[in-house]
Amino acid sequence: MEKEYNAVLYHADGYYEEKKSKFYSDVFPLSGEEEVEQHMQLIRKKYYDASHHCYAYTLGKRQEYVKCSDAGEPQGTAGYPMLSVLQGLKVCDCLVVVTRYFGGTLLGTGGLVRSYTKAAQSALDHAVIAHKKLSDLLLIETDYGGYGRLQYYFEKAGLLPSGQEFTDKVAIQLPVFVDDTERVIRAVTEETNGRARIEKLKQIYAAAVGRETMLFDS
Repeated sequence: MEKEYNAVLYHADGYYEEKKSKFYSDVFPLSGEEEVEQHMQLIRKKYYDASHHCYAYTLGKRQEYVKCSDAGEPQGTAGYPMLSVLQGLKVCDCLVVVTRYFGGTLLGTGGLVRSYTKAAQSALDHAVIAHKKLSDLLLIETDYGGYGRLQYYFEKAGLLPSGQEFTDKVAIQLPVFVDDTERVIRAVTEETNGRARIEKLKQIYAAAVGRETMLFDS
């Protein structure tokens, strides 16, 4: 399994204008190639009167499979520049579509490359891009004294629990990057003087989004 990769979490859109030509961009997360045509149908329906619907996408946690289309624009002026944006940001399993309305002025090769690049970047700038890391989900059970010390340690170490339950003790679910698991377990043991119970629940992907930790199966 790939240890870490970037992924768009939700649909997002953007916009760029060049000499009255309008470029509407949409970005979508993908779980498989069959979804590409589904999204393209929606875009063609939404922008039914547009002159071009260009796209680029990546599949696989190492961007093992990529594809792009100029959709009638001069070769290399639309799809590849958009794909380069995805590859530069190392975004995996992602589709970006840019729809163009011609504004009456020819943009030339350089203008088209710039416009499709900026339109794709605009949508990705508005997207939530998560850095997913293969993690061990730990269950840590401790008393309230140990919990106070662990709060300080988590903040110092940049660790963000994904769940906490308070009864006569505290149960904490903590995703930890697989390369750091043993170090974190040792630190938790030391902080609680060996009184914490620590269990590895499962391996998942985790990503910090703002002040929240999100968990993913893949």
